[in-house]
Amino acid sequence: MPVEQHSDPFEDRLGAALRQAGHTFDPDGAALAAAGQTRGRRLRLRRRAAVVGGAASLALVGVGGALVLPGDGSAEPEQRSVATGSTATPSPTATPLPMSRADMIRTFQELLPEGQFSDADARGTDAKPAPYARVVFDDGKGAAMISMSLDRIEPGSDQAREIGQCPDKVFIVYDSCSTSRLADGSLFRVVQGYEYPDRRVDTKMWTADLVTPGGQYVTVSEWNAAAEKDAPISRPNPPLSNAQLKELVSAEVWRQVVDAMPADSRQPDPSPTGKAPVDGNAIGQTLAGLLPEGLDVVAKSGEDTEYAYVVVDDGKGRSFVQINVQADMRDVAGDLYGAGSETLPDGTRVTIRQGPGDDKVGSGVVMWTADTMRKDGMRVVISAFNAADQHSDASRSTPALTIEQLRAIALSPKWDALMNG
Repeated sequence: MPVEQHSDPFEDRLGAALRQAGHTFDPDGAALAAAGQTRGRRLRLRRRAAVVGGAASLALVGVGGALVLPGDGSAEPEQRSVATGSTATPSPTATPLPMSRADMIRTFQELLPEGQFSDADARGTDAKPAPYARVVFDDGKGAAMISMSLDRIEPGSDQAREIGQCPDKVFIVYDSCSTSRLADGSLFRVVQGYEYPDRRVDTKMWTADLVTPGGQYVTVSEWNAAAEKDAPISRPNPPLSNAQLKELVSAEVWRQVVDAMPADSRQPDPSPTGKAPVDGNAIGQTLAGLLPEGLDVVAKSGEDTEYAYVVVDDGKGRSFVQINVQADMRDVAGDLYGAGSETLPDGTRVTIRQGPGDDKVGSGVVMWTADTMRKDGMRVVISAFNAADQHSDASRSTPALTIEQLRAIALSPKWDALMNG
């Protein structure tokens, strides 16, 4: 979860939550490096977004169901059922199938319905970071961009489990979501959402994700415009139905392409403390116990690690409050606590930030943050907003918690007990 004032709290979750096509478009390396520092050593491959264009963590949360999306884009009510933890036996690894850029474009177009293609681009298995393909497709009802990316994710990891879950609506606006498990144990999810979290332009983005028991990951996103951003809406809905998206992401050829990708030599950076990430449920319970009197908790986060949120109401409107609790972060202390930070007698470093929320969130939103790091490197950073979620306009003039209250929560010894318990 993003944890510094100028990072988009839901950019990270969204991306994991929706598009998760981190390799489809070239990312902003500097921005990603900064975001990586603020997230510390979390071993999940969340994206700038989250779907991250519009927003991401995101994510960056749980269900299943049989949702039928007719070709005209109408949708039945969202249906949910638990779909986590694979119980199926993985199928034998497919024969690796290396592909060039031209191969990727050709195969992608062959698997799409009949129509006109333009502005195609791709990356093959011989290039880094990972294969992708995109094309502008027109079936006679208007041009639409469709993109696909391939990758590997660790079976049983947080990211893999999130494919079996629908995004938290605190972080992302969407019309419908469904998840299901295929016969081979693969998890499949479809989300009908929007490119812009604040709906300033009603560009729709529908995303399908599939992860196999062996960790082969395929994601497809489609828009009702010829580009994901800055293009006029060209049709009422994206062109592919739920059934067509499912057929596209589950095509056996993509698993073969993933198996042809070079092995990733990067190794997770283990925490020097050897401590496991703190359970989000425990963080949420501790946070709730530290809230000032007079605040009603009207919503809270689900399962996560190192992160939790609550939505509180003091009778003057709802306020979103999020917190990160991370183990030894001393290696980035210099980046996080510079001029203007305070060092307490026990060595704890404190930085206070007050300013506008990210420009991707709603209008008039402000974010107040107390960012602390103990002498042993444990970082507790808490932020409060004057809005109920990460995509709505401000619902009150200031957050429900004062800076003094945020600071007191972040410095509470209960976090030390939680980390060391």
